[in-house]
Amino acid sequence: MKKAFRPAFAATIPVLCGYLFIGFAFGVMLRDAGFAPPWAFFASLTIYAGSGQYLLVSLLAAKASLFTVAVMTLLLNCRHIFYGLSFLETFHQMGRRKWYMIFSLTDETYSLLCSLQTPAGIDPAAMRFWIALLDHSYWIAGSVIGAVIGGVLPFNSTGIDFAMTALFTVIFVEQWKSTKCHIPAFLGLGAAALSLLLLGPDNFILPAMLAICVMLAALRSRFSGEVAK
Repeated sequence: MKKAFRPAFAATIPVLCGYLFIGFAFGVMLRDAGFAPPWAFFASLTIYAGSGQYLLVSLLAAKASLFTVAVMTLLLNCRHIFYGLSFLETFHQMGRRKWYMIFSLTDETYSLLCSLQTPAGIDPAAMRFWIALLDHSYWIAGSVIGAVIGGVLPFNSTGIDFAMTALFTVIFVEQWKSTKCHIPAFLGLGAAALSLLLLGPDNFILPAMLAICVMLAALRSRFSGEVAK
């Protein structure tokens, strides 16, 4: 278990840079809404959903009901259902750790696990667990730091959440470079672009994810052969 920590940490450095910054922004926003640092800690510990937590700030400020918060969070993060489907067997083999792996499967962690290359002599399950745990700790640390410092120094958080887009770009480039078969990437980009064009920015994510899952499932045997080459 300990041997897997170093390679896991090296793999999560891009997420570290992104999560500290994005978590910091969430902490600042939460503090500006009138909530003390402990709220940032417990929100990031138990909710752990970047876009969901940004939405939470607005819902808390509006004094929304628990039902409204639950429905909005489900709609915003329902894409994670598709992430989990591709790791059902992998997580099942991890024993009791599977429950934490399911909970901690964020966009960035999912991307790292999909492109994971385990060094020789390292337990893949242990490395996956460390990646999930480290990513979670980065987000918590960034949130708390932002909440603490946000109460002391004034910040203008306009545009600060663009760091999430930059982080996705870095991860996409790394995945592109790590594989010779780029057909899944083109399918994903095409499905997202077409859904965005037809349905608009507020409704395209779920249909795009469904289309991607159907295409990847239909072409699974071909992709497996391409990756094996």
